[in-house]
Amino acid sequence: MNLDDTIVAIATPPGRGGIGVVRLAGPEARAIAEPMLRGTRELEAGRAIHYDLIEPGWLDGKDTLELDGSEPRHYNPATTRIDEVVVTYFAKPHSYTTDDIVEISAHGSPVVLRHIVELALARGARLAEPGEFTMRAFLNGRLDLTQAEAVRDLIDSQTLFQAKVAAQQLEGALSNRLKPIKRDLVELIALLEAGIDFAEDDISVAPDAVIREHISRVQAPLLQLAATFSYGKIIHQGLTLAIVGRPNVGKSSLFNRLVERERAIVTAQPGTTRDLVSETVALDGIPLELVDTAGIRSAHDEAESMGIKKSKEALADADLVLVVIDSTQPLSDEDHDLLSLVDGRQAIIVENKSDLVGSFEDPTLARSSGGGPPRDSAAARNFPPRIRTSALTGEGVSALRKAILRHVAGDSAQDSEAGFLTSVRHQKLVHDALRSLDAASNAVGARVPHEMLLLDLYGALRPIDEMTGATTTDDILNLIFGTFCIGK
Repeated sequence: MNLDDTIVAIATPPGRGGIGVVRLAGPEARAIAEPMLRGTRELEAGRAIHYDLIEPGWLDGKDTLELDGSEPRHYNPATTRIDEVVVTYFAKPHSYTTDDIVEISAHGSPVVLRHIVELALARGARLAEPGEFTMRAFLNGRLDLTQAEAVRDLIDSQTLFQAKVAAQQLEGALSNRLKPIKRDLVELIALLEAGIDFAEDDISVAPDAVIREHISRVQAPLLQLAATFSYGKIIHQGLTLAIVGRPNVGKSSLFNRLVERERAIVTAQPGTTRDLVSETVALDGIPLELVDTAGIRSAHDEAESMGIKKSKEALADADLVLVVIDSTQPLSDEDHDLLSLVDGRQAIIVENKSDLVGSFEDPTLARSSGGGPPRDSAAARNFPPRIRTSALTGEGVSALRKAILRHVAGDSAQDSEAGFLTSVRHQKLVHDALRSLDAASNAVGARVPHEMLLLDLYGALRPIDEMTGATTTDDILNLIFGTFCIGK
C-alpha cells in the first residue's frame, strides 16, 4: 500500500439521504478539493465552511491540464454550480489518518456523491480500498490494532451497549490491559538476556523461584483476560435462546411476552406452533435471538413431526434453553423426556401459568405423573434453576429476564470498562501466549538453559504484539481491514 497516494471514497452508506460525505485523505487532498469549491473563504484547518460545489468548464484558455493521457484541455473559470456543500479540512497530523483530510458534506444524492468522487479521480486521487482510511490510521501510529478492530465493531454494533463496549475498546481499554502484561514480560526477557550477554561481567541472574514467580505474574492477568471471552463473544455476536416444552404449556405466550408484541400465534388448541418462529431482541444491550418451537410430544401427523424435529434441532443449537412446564400439573413423561434432553446444557426451567389455581411438585424431585421416587437422582441433584411466570399476566417475566442475564453475563459484566476479549483472533493469541508461558515455567523446573527458556518467552511475547499490531503481517492486516466498509 502506497501511503503517499491521495485516496477518495464516499464515507456514508449507499442510498439516498439528507447528507452524504465524500472523504479525501493524503498529501494532495486540499489541492484536489479546492478547484471543486467556490466561496469567499479559503479552507481552514478545523473549520466547517460553506461552499458551492462546482464543475469546471473546458475551453481554450491559458491554463492547461492533462487527464489520464488524453489531449490537453483548457480550464474555463466559467463554471457550473452542482450543489451547496459544507467542507471540513483536517490538517495533518491532527486527523483520523494523520494525513491531510478533506470531508465534503453534500446533499445525499448518489449521483452528486459519485460525481464528486469522479472529479477527485480526474485530478489524481485514487479510489480507496475497504478499510484503507483506518489502515492508514494504524500504519501511521494513530491507532493500535485492537483500537482499529474496535472501529469495525462500533460500525457493526446493533445495540447501544455494543456501541459503548466498542467505544471503550477504541479508547484503548484492551490495549491498556495488555500494556502492564507486556511490560512485565519484557522485563523478564531483558533480565535473562542481560545474564547471557554479560555473563563475563558477573551480572546476577535471578534464581529459578524468582523467574517462576515473574512468569506467574504475567500468567495471572492473561488468564483473567482469557476468561472474559465467553461474555465478550456474547456481546459481540449475541446468543440464541430456544423456548421448548410440550404442547399447550404457554411457550408462544411467553415468547410474545419476551419480545413484547404478538409475534407468535396463540390459541387454546395444543400444537398450534408447527414451525420455528424467531425474533431478535436486546436484553440489557445484548442481542438475543428468541426461538419459539413446536411442542415436543408424540407427533399426530407428518407436519407436526417435522415441526418437532426442527424443535429438537433448535434445542441442540441454542446457547441457552428455556424449558417451559405447566405449573398447574405434575411432571408428565413428556416433561421428563424433555428435561433429559437438556441435561448438562445451559438451561432455565420456567414454571408457567402461575396465575391459575394449582400446585406443582418441586422439579428437583423429578417425580413421574403417578408420583413415586425420582426417576433420575443424578439429574435431580444438578437441576437447572427455575422461575415461576405467568405469560398471561406478565408475573415473573422480569425475574426471568434477570435470570437469563445472569446466565449470559455472570461476573464478567463488571469488568466491561477494564477491557475484555470480543474477537476469536484475540482469544487465540491469548491462548498461544499462555501456552508459551506454561512451556517456559516447565523449562525452569527442568533447569533448561536460559537461551532455550528465552525462546518460550519470546513465543509468549509475539502473540501479545500481534494483538496490538506490533508484529502483525501484511496478510493479517489485509484480512482484518478487508472486512471494513469502503470510506472507513
